[in-house]
Amino acid sequence: MYAVIFRATVKQLDQEYLELAQRMRELALNEYGCIEFIASTEGDQELAISYWPDKNSIHAWKNNPEHLIAQQKGKALWYLNYQVEIVEVLQKYRG
Repeated sequence: MYAVIFRATVKQLDQEYLELAQRMRELALNEYGCIEFIASTEGDQELAISYWPDKNSIHAWKNNPEHLIAQQKGKALWYLNYQVEIVEVLQKYRG
């Protein structure tokens, strides 16, 4: 299993962002094999972590046409900067 960690400094979020973020979450979960998607914004910092079964699923998601448009809008309208990390989950614990 892999996790994609998205961290961003928010410029401004609006209704279009909220609607597009919900659409992207649904698309990732329902069509690209995303196992779980968690996001939170505090102040001007946004953190989203999504879990994926394999790197091929991540690559397919990254190149989805709707997602590519969302990425461009994010760069232009909503984020000052961002970074993405892809990590392999080696162990998982539950309490």
